[in-house]
Amino acid sequence: MSFLIRQTLIYAMPLMIVALAGVFAERSGIINLALEGIMIFGAFVGVLFVRIMQQAGVFDVAKEMSNYLALQGFMCMTMLVAALLGAVFSLLLAFAAINLKADQTIGGTALNLLAPALVLFLIRIIANQNTLQMASGDAASWFMIKKAMLGIDSDTSNFFVDTFLNKVYLSTYICIIVFIVLSIILYKTRFGLRLRACGENPQAADSLGINVVRMRYTGVIISGALAGMGGFVYALTTTNCSANGDVAGFGFLALAVMIFGNWKPLNIAGASLLFGLFKCIAASYSSIDINGDGIYGLTTIGLNANFYRLLPYVITLLVLAFTSKNSRAPKAEGIPYDKGQR
Repeated sequence: MSFLIRQTLIYAMPLMIVALAGVFAERSGIINLALEGIMIFGAFVGVLFVRIMQQAGVFDVAKEMSNYLALQGFMCMTMLVAALLGAVFSLLLAFAAINLKADQTIGGTALNLLAPALVLFLIRIIANQNTLQMASGDAASWFMIKKAMLGIDSDTSNFFVDTFLNKVYLSTYICIIVFIVLSIILYKTRFGLRLRACGENPQAADSLGINVVRMRYTGVIISGALAGMGGFVYALTTTNCSANGDVAGFGFLALAVMIFGNWKPLNIAGASLLFGLFKCIAASYSSIDINGDGIYGLTTIGLNANFYRLLPYVITLLVLAFTSKNSRAPKAEGIPYDKGQR
């Protein structure tokens, strides 16, 4: 059970943080279909930063000194770098949608096509292969928190310790904290109220002195930063800190989570855990011990492996088919703002 919970959280965190990225953009009135592309770019930037730091010997010094706190600090720094470059990349969407008043769906699709092509081109230049990896070692040995690092005896068996403090990534808890803080900002502050007003009725917001253009730029930039960070978290925790121009459709799954969650953070958190569970089953079905008796139940059922791999996407289609009719998107999303229109 501890393994199942840990793995579910690993897959749920990128979905949760990227779905919140979509909420910030769409609550400001901009449809951000480019979440997949921004995630791909963020994953590449994060892995490249880790690789550069390793080649410079910074990580090696920290590990030789058993300074695990420093290693976690470098990991947090990498998340910030990925967020910063994700925000920069999202400016392409903001400029096209806000200044040029281009179709936001087409703009987001264009970035989804641009990102993997650009990333693969850069990877070929940097590594002369199709995958960018860490210079040495693996993500688990560098960044995963284990009992020994916390001064806990490795023989200690406790459900809470085994589930939440052993073989976990600090990025999981950083994502939870960021999600809570930004959700509070979106719904409990003046800034959040103004941002949401721009997505519901920008003309009314403008009549009250709110700068709609600036608020929409802010929403897209925050969205890009969260998607970039989510892309690196995905690469760190699920692909052994490597980038190959693909995030397995997590950006589109995050859009489904956002719609299923009705653009509300609490609902999104629950939906992320649900989708994360099915992604966990798809990726780790052969390692899941249902009864805790050492017999891996899902492998004894006799179902084809492709069935488990299809589960997350089939569930996505079913959930959206039955719930999307009750979803209420921001009224002004996707509509270019015209200051003279009333």
